[in-house]
Parts: sequence; C-alpha cells; structure tokens
Amino acid sequence: MVDLLLSKNFTVHVIDNLSVGHMKNLMHHRNNPKLKFEKIDICKLKPNNKLFKNTNYVFHFAGIGDVVPSIENPLKYMMANVYGTVQVLEAARYSKVKKFVYAASASCYGLTKTCTKENFPINLEHPYALSKYLGEKSVFHWHKVYNLPVNSIRIFNAYGPRARTTGAYGAVIGVFFKQKIENKPLTIVGDGKQSRDFVHVTDVAESFIAAAKTSYIGRIYNVGSGNPQIVNYLAELIGGKKISIPDRPGEPKHSWADIRKIKRELKWKPKIKFKNGIAKMLEEIYKWKDAPLWTPKKIKKATKTWFNYMSKQNPNV
Repeated sequence: MVDLLLSKNFTVHVIDNLSVGHMKNLMHHRNNPKLKFEKIDICKLKPNNKLFKNTNYVFHFAGIGDVVPSIENPLKYMMANVYGTVQVLEAARYSKVKKFVYAASASCYGLTKTCTKENFPINLEHPYALSKYLGEKSVFHWHKVYNLPVNSIRIFNAYGPRARTTGAYGAVIGVFFKQKIENKPLTIVGDGKQSRDFVHVTDVAESFIAAAKTSYIGRIYNVGSGNPQIVNYLAELIGGKKISIPDRPGEPKHSWADIRKIKRELKWKPKIKFKNGIAKMLEEIYKWKDAPLWTPKKIKKATKTWFNYMSKQNPNV
C-alpha cells in the first residue's frame, strides 16, 4: 500500500507498533521525504495525533490475524481489532478526513459453499472473525453517528511478497514454501480439493485507492480474484511431495468472492493471475528460509485448541 501511494506522489504517514510488521518493508523508501513513520500502538492513539493533521485518506489495516491465537486469547483480539479500530476512527474524525477505508475480513461469511455476495448472511465462527466484523460495525457506526465518510473492503485470501514469515501457524503459501525449502512434504488439509479465492496484494492495494477516491460512501466491497484456486493446484505450482493431515472444523471448504459490485462501482478488477503471482514469489523463496517449519506433528499441536473448541460447534466435521 505504501509503495502504491508513494508512486502516486502521496505524502504517506505510517503508524505501526511493529508487532507484526517489519521496518525492513519500508527501507527502500528510507530516503523519501514523503514517507513518515511513527511507532505507536493504535490502542494508545490520541485523537489529536499530529500524523493525522491535514490527512485526506486513512487506510486502516492495523490489527492482528490468525484463527488459533484468537481462540486462545480473545481479549487480545478484541482490544486490537475493535478498540484499536475505534481509536483510529476517533483520530480520523478529529482531523475531518475525506475518506476512511477499513480492511475487513471475508471470514465474517463463515462456512461458505458458493459464490459470496456482500449481502451474504454473517456467520462468525471464531473470535478473529468476530473482532474484525465488530471493527467493521464500528466503522459504519461512526459513519452513521458522526458522518465520517467510510468504505469497507472485505479481503478474501490475500497473498504476495513480504508475507509474514514468522509467528503462528497460518497462511498456506508460506507453510508450503518453508516445507519446500527443507525438502519436506507439503501438508495438505484433507483431500486438498478445498478452494481459496487468492488475490494478489498489489490488486488489494489498488482496490483501497479506488475505495478512497470514489464518491461512493458507506459501501462494503468484496475483494478477491473471483476465480478460486484448488489447494492441490497450489501444491502443484510449488512442487514437491504431499502428505495429508485431518480436515479442520469451522474452516470453509470453499472461498469465492462475488466481485461484481466493486467492478461495477469502482471500475476495479484483479490484474495478477494466480499462476504468475506464485511464480514470482517462488523466485524469492529464500525469503522464507527463516520461517518456522510446520510438520504434521507440530501442526497437530498448534491446532489442538482449534479442534477442541471448533468441534463443539461443528460436530459433524
């Protein structure tokens, strides 16, 4: 997002506590006077923070992800993803920004089986989904009560360069990359026929610019490719042996974004083909050399809490 904004000659103010992000992702801009960085926990953000002064657009990506840690520590997720969002909303309101664009999560749709429109029923399976959805509800409440101009982007399965390489067991592409580096089998959940609507991060960034510049206000947009990919196909693109691990309760079999609304209203559409995006990432697979190696045994241990709690609400899985 920073790359795109700077390329369009915006002055960019970045606020991050670096609990998930890394300064190295900004180092190629370190001599650019249009970039300012401040290390702040958004939960401690003051409404009159100087970085918000004369700001046109706020792109709110800050928060914490991953399902399993949210089950283990829901308070942490509610604090960062709900209360933290409210703090940013207040700073944006104080500075009278032109548009506030929220990075929402498609996890709010729950166990989907078909192409998902923005008006699809909400089904919150875990605290992460709940926290991101409550953050989104807060955004629209500030729009309703305080007339703050907002839009929300429900991101499906974003992937691309600079993806997180450390931390909790999570995104499948990073897990597979490290397994390939170590010449270990790729851990396929179930039969591998589940699909995910992967969308490249550069396309996601373009959607946020479009949602900021548009005259539309108070809108929710799905952002995905609209072209789901089977996990087995991802494994084929990466290459290597495969091993099956148990299906997980509370995890959708299919993820498929209906993106007709954003195409129609914002004239946005994804540009990066999945095959090409993965090929480009494989050229830099060495960046995952320090990532944790997830073996079936380690995955079983890491997802024990998941199975314990999610099986209770999905007894037939």
